[in-house]
Amino acid sequence: MSFFNKFFNKDKKEELDKGLEKTKSSFFEKISKAVAGKSTVDVEVLDELENILIASDVGLETTVKIIERIEGRVARDKYLNTSELNEILRDEIVRLLTENNTQDVEDFSPATTTKPAVFMVVGVNGVGKTTTIGKLAYQFKLQGKKVVLGAGDTFRAAAVDQLKIWSERVGCDFFSKGMNTDPAAVAYETVNYAIANQCDVAIIDTAGRLHTKINLMQELGKIKRSISKRLEDAPHEVLLVLDATTGQNAIEQARHFTEATDVSALALTKLDGTAKGGVAIGISDQFKVPIKYIGVGEGIQQLQIFNKRAFVDSLFEK
Repeated sequence: MSFFNKFFNKDKKEELDKGLEKTKSSFFEKISKAVAGKSTVDVEVLDELENILIASDVGLETTVKIIERIEGRVARDKYLNTSELNEILRDEIVRLLTENNTQDVEDFSPATTTKPAVFMVVGVNGVGKTTTIGKLAYQFKLQGKKVVLGAGDTFRAAAVDQLKIWSERVGCDFFSKGMNTDPAAVAYETVNYAIANQCDVAIIDTAGRLHTKINLMQELGKIKRSISKRLEDAPHEVLLVLDATTGQNAIEQARHFTEATDVSALALTKLDGTAKGGVAIGISDQFKVPIKYIGVGEGIQQLQIFNKRAFVDSLFEK
């Protein structure tokens, strides 16, 4: 029995396997070609493996770190069979994720016992931010929690409308002050609403701002401070949503957002639509921010807890 069966039922395992299918297929096909005709892991194999990891959007810095660790094992063992390469690579990736604050959790329970648990969700337009909020709310509702969604993206009417639709679909509360209002005020009043109405969870959307707009990025700090004024120690989670299909651009977005605010967790969407699933490894390594959720399909139930062992098991399972 694989490790992830302790955490995932059969359906979740199949969803994860399917979601990583494109990454897995591309990854293994390239590794198989790299070791074809080779009996040992030599310099040529390592050079090719380095290229494969970079092409899978693991990122240069993280790739170099992985290659150096494998080189260290080759030096210690003196002889490394190519048939062992997948297992060694799996071990090193799990170690890397363990070192980078990614903790295995079993369910969607908030990271705090405070009520309401406040989530502030950030990310650029088009990454699946509002959809992720809806799916997260759905998971909390399944646990019997009372949830309110706060429409803090006040710059786009479509964003407010989309969030309202999600609240109706999930069956949770919705708070909005409409278009062109102060996002910080919306965040403050959403928390106020959650307290007054005894909500267990408040999830606050923010504008899908471009990460190159410094003044807009600074506004995130204002929103965060506004939340804290109403409820000490909130927000309890600042969740950055990234689109896996954008590869290295997702890493660049993570760089800007982690500089702009105290990002505490990552949600990686659209893993099922890309062969660049390796970006999860690079992002976790570079920013020391745990990946908490992954999107593996369009269905409302297809947001999963990120479990590093389950992820790596699925990626390397033949």
